[in-house]
Amino acid sequence: MSNHETAPIGKEYPFKSRFLEINGQHLHYIDQGSGNPILFLHGNPTWSYMWRNIIPYLTNSARCIAVDLIGMGRSDKSDVGYTFLEHVDYISQFIDKLGLSDLTIVGHDWGMAIGLQYAMNHSGNVKAVAMIEPQALYPCPDWSVFTPAEAKELFQTLRDPELGWPLMRDKSVFVEGMPTIIINRTLTPEEHEQYREPFKDQDNRKPMWMFPNQIPIDGSPNEVVQAVLLRNKWFTEASMPKILFYATPGCTIREPQISWCQANLQNFTTFDIGKGYHHLVEENPHAIGQELQRWYGEVSSKS
Repeated sequence: MSNHETAPIGKEYPFKSRFLEINGQHLHYIDQGSGNPILFLHGNPTWSYMWRNIIPYLTNSARCIAVDLIGMGRSDKSDVGYTFLEHVDYISQFIDKLGLSDLTIVGHDWGMAIGLQYAMNHSGNVKAVAMIEPQALYPCPDWSVFTPAEAKELFQTLRDPELGWPLMRDKSVFVEGMPTIIINRTLTPEEHEQYREPFKDQDNRKPMWMFPNQIPIDGSPNEVVQAVLLRNKWFTEASMPKILFYATPGCTIREPQISWCQANLQNFTTFDIGKGYHHLVEENPHAIGQELQRWYGEVSSKS
């Protein structure tokens, strides 16, 4: 039995909070270690807390920065639209203001989609990407092939103009549902509370609701479909190292998505964490941390 299978999963968040002003709003982030930067980007409905067990594997070889998306975690809750392209703008300005260069991006869910959009626009500044259950890997042509199929009805309701917002506002479905979609272990009450905290105020749940409305499905929303298509024209030609972390049965990443990556991406590898669903860094952080450490060392030695 390997060490990562027996190592406990820590629930503490022992990092100093830092803030950077972007567009008059404060983005919360942590900054650990030294060396070339690794930027960790979370997805929906999480925040930089999710990286607490991953970052220690990399601080000896890199400067590890994990930022909370606008409206999420400890970042300001504002009256922005929380669209995909707005998130891309905030993160792009964040990277520019911190002066991050020769960057590796590690992203989960929407964080990876945002990171890839930045990478397309600043391809000379990104040397490698590590994808963990990435969202919007390519536009979904229609609902019949939506992944995961078992969540189709929920996502259709969340995209309903009349039913969607009240459901998220009143039920906080993604945060409250986290314990049931962590299939490899049970979240402790303390961990679950960390994810609940940013969204205790119902009015602060808009970012969680907007993300499912931004998934490019059946041609909508058009601006996201076009952004992802343009990004993939670049991404499928890009030679930078890429790694995809996936699980079984997985959630947004299953056989169609893995096959698409293998058929279309250059300099691409995969890492199977074993049993898991969507929040892989909560399910098996030590396996991911050890492989990221190995992979990043390999990437750095060749750059």
